[in-house]
Amino acid sequence: MRSLLLKHRELLKFGVVGTVCFVLTNVVNYTLKLTVLHENPVTALILAVLVATVVSYVLSREWSFRTRGGRERQHEAALFFVISGISVGLNSLPLAVSRYLLELRTPYVGVVTQEIADFVSGMILGTLIAMIFRWWAFKKWVFPQEGARPRLVRTPISEPGEPDERAA
Repeated sequence: MRSLLLKHRELLKFGVVGTVCFVLTNVVNYTLKLTVLHENPVTALILAVLVATVVSYVLSREWSFRTRGGRERQHEAALFFVISGISVGLNSLPLAVSRYLLELRTPYVGVVTQEIADFVSGMILGTLIAMIFRWWAFKKWVFPQEGARPRLVRTPISEPGEPDERAA
């Protein structure tokens, strides 16, 4: 089991970052949707995803993909946000279809049905589609080279004059 976890640790870390950002997206989305943007649920979702995207970049670069790279930081960040922008559209598309094409909104359906449809289409289906796209695109374009940024490991005891970090 340990070897399987180590083999897929990058994917597992990506999943943890995704989980943190999913929770953050929900908190921001429902805070906005239930207060100032109650008439604009797609806008609330887009803003929530944008906030989570910034957090995702920091966590992805510094933790999930910390040993990957191959691009200058500005280029990497630009690609990350372009891909994330595409992901915002992919994430919002199922909610827009649910709300405006299938008309799963009040007054056509009850409030409970509307909120369940919003959650399933926007938070579950949209997030799943965007997550699959991000995983593929980040590895292909944003962080393309494995081992481009070696991990630094602290040595427990170092001799005077020797560096206390080395690449693993």
